Amino acid sequence: MNPLLTRWQNFYVIVGSAAGALTGLQFVVMALMANMPVMENESQAVSAFSTPSIVNFGVVLALAAVEVMPWHRLAPVSILWALAGILGIIYTAITVRRFQTQQAYHPVLEDWLYRIIFPFLGYSCLFAAAFVARFHPTGALFEVAAVVLLLLFIGIHDAWDNATFLIFEKRGEIDPHNPK
Repeated sequence: MNPLLTRWQNFYVIVGSAAGALTGLQFVVMALMANMPVMENESQAVSAFSTPSIVNFGVVLALAAVEVMPWHRLAPVSILWALAGILGIIYTAITVRRFQTQQAYHPVLEDWLYRIIFPFLGYSCLFAAAFVARFHPTGALFEVAAVVLLLLFIGIHDAWDNATFLIFEKRGEIDPHNPK
């Protein structure tokens, strides 16, 4: 096994476990919300605001799994980083489109930061780490670790934001067209 990756085992076990647990909690929250009254255009809002959280948690979980596999070289791992980075950038572009077409909620700056800009930066850094790995493997591993933490904390922020918004909106305490 690659000694550089071996030193990251505990880190990825921790963040992978956190991503898995938080993904499960997202499903629990969605199941609990199912019994509440449906808001207008709710399915559009879910694909624009809730699904990216699950995708980010899924990427963290996948990266954690990849990092703890017994790789002998870093090159195949870096190819997976590049692939995940490209797919993440594409998914972020899809999220932009969903933001612009959904009618359930008017996104504010915080929404754009946490659901579009920060993920785009994270996935771009993940893609770049694949190339950094050729010349500075240790630096690339730290870069990927930073991206994993960024995506994990973005997911935590978004999951909390979604849950609190849905609870207060469904109670009639928040107007989705003027949320803040």
